[in-house]
Amino acid sequence: MSAPITDHRSQITKHWKPLFAVIVWGMSFIATKNALEEIKPEAIVFIRQILGILFLAAVLLKQKRKFSINIREQKWIFILAGIACFHLWIQVTGLQWTTASHTGWIIGITPVFMVILGIIFFKEKISSLQTLGIIISFLGLIFLVSKGDLTTLDFIKNKGDVLIISSSVTWSFYSMVNKKATFNLSPALTTFYLFLIVAVIIAPFTINKENISEVLRLSVSGWGSILFLGIFCSGIAYTLWAQALNEMSASRVGAFLYIEPFVTFFGAWLLLHEQITLLTLLSGLIIIGGVVLVNRK
Repeated sequence: MSAPITDHRSQITKHWKPLFAVIVWGMSFIATKNALEEIKPEAIVFIRQILGILFLAAVLLKQKRKFSINIREQKWIFILAGIACFHLWIQVTGLQWTTASHTGWIIGITPVFMVILGIIFFKEKISSLQTLGIIISFLGLIFLVSKGDLTTLDFIKNKGDVLIISSSVTWSFYSMVNKKATFNLSPALTTFYLFLIVAVIIAPFTINKENISEVLRLSVSGWGSILFLGIFCSGIAYTLWAQALNEMSASRVGAFLYIEPFVTFFGAWLLLHEQITLLTLLSGLIIIGGVVLVNRK
């Protein structure tokens, strides 16, 4: 009986990693929303990168990995860093004007944008079922951002929702470039240099007296949110996700992402006291239902 028990424990060990990562990422929008009450978006992104860099550096040192890379061979990291920097900035900025629960559902539609970009840039073919999934997802998105009011052409009244939708598109571009990129580095070292370049890019826009003063005045709650974003979201979650991708198929790992919007939705209700409406929940479920069809092979 020892072999089945060992296999069962092995499966549990494999599955807790992506599950932990998506729960942390689902809570990241709540932590960001809380931090935005005290400091600016660019400061949040910068400090998050710095903390992620420190955590990954500790992991790499413990693994006795070398930090040396050939810059010319790793040009993709610079491209990805540029996209990631823009993505993080518009996402955190968008959270100033929309709710964490809305953000969670909107980010959930990212796989749909990825499929659309694949059609446009790589002439990928999709099935009629996937086409139906795209239509359903966008219907859910329209109901979500319009709050059920489709009587006017400018039904997206919240600029925060517009920015979050844009960040979903930029992450799709990031994923597309990452898919085509080739790296000769470990996932942890690639992520380390990605965070480092993003921090360098955003530093000139962040390091000033006003931002430094706001950081020094951060409350315990504010620091808790920042530490959670930097250490757990950027450090631990990224590392565990990379390990999970090495241990399981991408499709099995990716399936855990369906949980993320629900974590954000209920977390925002419990911790931020955001109002839960039936329309928001139904719109989110429609979006996720469409995404499931899009990802169905």
